[in-house]
Amino acid sequence: MATIHPLDPLTPSEITSAAAIVRNYFPGASLIFRAITLSEPPKKELIPYLQAERLGEHLPSPPPRVAQIQFYLENATQYRKARVDLGSRQLYDLKNLDGNHAFVDAGEMKKCEKACLSDPRIQAAIDSLQLPEGATVVCDPWTYSPDGMNDMSRRCVMCFFYMTLVDHMDANHYAYPLEFVAELSDELKVMQVLKVPSGVNDKMVPVDGNLRPFDRRKIHSTSEYHPDLVPERRTTLKPYNVVQPDGPSFQTDGYLLNWEKWRFRVGFNYREGLVIHDATYDGRQVFHRISLSEMFVPYGDPRAPYPRKAAFDFGNNGGGVNANNLGLGCDCLGHIKYFHFWHHTNDGIPVKMPNVVCCHEQDDGILWKHTNYRTNNAVVTRSRILVLQTVITVSNYEYIFAFHFNQAAEISYEVRATGILSTAFIDVDGKVPYGTNVAPGVMAPYHQHLFSLRIDPAVDGHKNSLLVEESHPVPVEDPKSMTNVGYVTKKEYIETETPLDTDNRTNRTFKIVNENVTNPVSGTPVGYKLEPHYSQMLLAHPSSFHSLRSEFCTHPIWITRHDDAELFAAGEHTLQSENGSGIATWIKSRPAPLSVRNEDIVIWHTFGITHNPRVEDWPVMPVDKMMVTLKPINFFARNPALDVQVSRQEVNRSVLVGGEEEGHGEVCCAARETRAKL
Repeated sequence: MATIHPLDPLTPSEITSAAAIVRNYFPGASLIFRAITLSEPPKKELIPYLQAERLGEHLPSPPPRVAQIQFYLENATQYRKARVDLGSRQLYDLKNLDGNHAFVDAGEMKKCEKACLSDPRIQAAIDSLQLPEGATVVCDPWTYSPDGMNDMSRRCVMCFFYMTLVDHMDANHYAYPLEFVAELSDELKVMQVLKVPSGVNDKMVPVDGNLRPFDRRKIHSTSEYHPDLVPERRTTLKPYNVVQPDGPSFQTDGYLLNWEKWRFRVGFNYREGLVIHDATYDGRQVFHRISLSEMFVPYGDPRAPYPRKAAFDFGNNGGGVNANNLGLGCDCLGHIKYFHFWHHTNDGIPVKMPNVVCCHEQDDGILWKHTNYRTNNAVVTRSRILVLQTVITVSNYEYIFAFHFNQAAEISYEVRATGILSTAFIDVDGKVPYGTNVAPGVMAPYHQHLFSLRIDPAVDGHKNSLLVEESHPVPVEDPKSMTNVGYVTKKEYIETETPLDTDNRTNRTFKIVNENVTNPVSGTPVGYKLEPHYSQMLLAHPSSFHSLRSEFCTHPIWITRHDDAELFAAGEHTLQSENGSGIATWIKSRPAPLSVRNEDIVIWHTFGITHNPRVEDWPVMPVDKMMVTLKPINFFARNPALDVQVSRQEVNRSVLVGGEEEGHGEVCCAARETRAKL
């Protein structure tokens, strides 16, 4: 039997065992399991084991395998959390979580849909709309964001209603928003049926009597995306095949991955999804753990009920549990290695999640090149990157998350947003300043997507500092001089936990450095710099629930001292949260400011997009791309990619199009060098 590594996700048998231990602890109780996941070993226990493993030394006893479990007792009335030592089969650290709420899943949402559509008041509202013949009403449940109108101690759901006019399972129901919504209790009872506003000054009011008949002028045929419904497809594009005749260049051993000079472990959990552990380059430590900690999607329409649309897609819904089963030849091209993981049912029965992470190589253009103009000899090296990708679907949106490892010791994290806009009702001739009309009677509200990337560095060790560097012109002594061109850098070490802002006017740079290791060439500390994705921060007013709940969204950079319990930028329990429980709260709660210089630190980067929809985003949007990069800075004595193989035509086998032409460059750079010497 293969050895289970301390960072490996839970196996099916471990999930089954953990659930059984909890059941035995509460004999006769009705249990609903919401999360059974690996409780990662404390960092202090993990470091000696990982170090011995990297160095090929005798391994110490591994840390205990521990499962963290969240569950409801007695028909979802009592919320609890506990840990289970899978070796000793002991339950411990039992905590009462009443007042908080577990994430929701697709099964719960389907129950909400069924409960809403079967309610007599909902049926009466639908009847009053006098919908066209053949219409099918669709209920779209949303987690509830507090707006001060309801008691958040009990879980409730907002149900938005749409319809389709095409008899097809993949018809786009967001093309026909209806004029009412419903509030659903945690007992799956409809509390209120409400008419939504259309104009700027309209108010949300209870449905009292009949709604207006559906406006037939809204019927249109331009909002479908599925190929069965939009069969016209271009035929001009010829096949593009990714061929690696000798196979891929990476090697895997369970969840351990080696590629070029990179070595790291692949992790996955129900909440964060894909996690990178213990990343080293050429045997040197660079990062202990990198993951997407949270994402917040606040909508910018202030008219009730739309302030209730503000989802923490990881804390409310789970990034891992919503991961797609990636299709070979579709989501990833080339020679693909898939990673599979296990979740569970509400009864604690393991459920396989196949193909949720794909690993493959991609050509990434030129890595470096130089042509000596004296000899006209060129040396060009193409870049190969290793990509680990996962895709999640959260209701209407898809998010594509990918780590890119390159041959110059850089790690990039790319986010792509796509899917279908969540739309709102509006009259055919209506217009409001909070969104864009993308089809007749279809308003796509303004909103933001804000992500928090959690970076746990280990740059040549676990004692690191954050150095902020800015570039400034030197003081001018003679304003008439034509040589006032000098500039210098100003450097400041961050001493205590704090948020920080970006500033492209000064080229503000954030360097994670090890002050205990000096680069022999530059004489400066070795480090990695964070190249942020410049973004607008949260637009909601500081007094709003949006702002109170999403502390990480107020600044693009945060630095904290490492704490095993501080993994999620908005706190552990985000569903219907009304107060801050994340980064800013942690910092304020310390008895005294914590030093972060030459300490075990964590860097958090907030980035995203302010999405003011355009017609081109409809009916399904082309991807919006965001990229964050971690790049070595004075970490090496020279370019770490200098030894990458030179690009060669006999290997690449590129094909000339259009016949023989002078200067077409069919001779590869290596051949040109040889020819020049002759």
